[in-house]
Amino acid sequence: MIVAVIEGYHVVLGAPAGWTPETSGPCLGLPIRREMNGDMPCMVSAWEPTVAELAALQAGAKVYLRVLGSAHPPVMIYVGDPAE
Repeated sequence: MIVAVIEGYHVVLGAPAGWTPETSGPCLGLPIRREMNGDMPCMVSAWEPTVAELAALQAGAKVYLRVLGSAHPPVMIYVGDPAE
């Protein structure tokens, strides 16, 4: 997936403390938009599939979410409007 610049972003997140590119790979900046989900604050980022990933999705491949660390925060994955 390719990190996309989300409309109305507030900040660009960098690598977390202790990140080592040599062992964990690169960690690029991630533009996020802060929102509320009901009464819960949340952060939203945007991603675009590569041509190969889009073809794999159309062929029935699944979307996976990897969360680093040992605790899993609440997350949501969804598709935005085509106009975005």
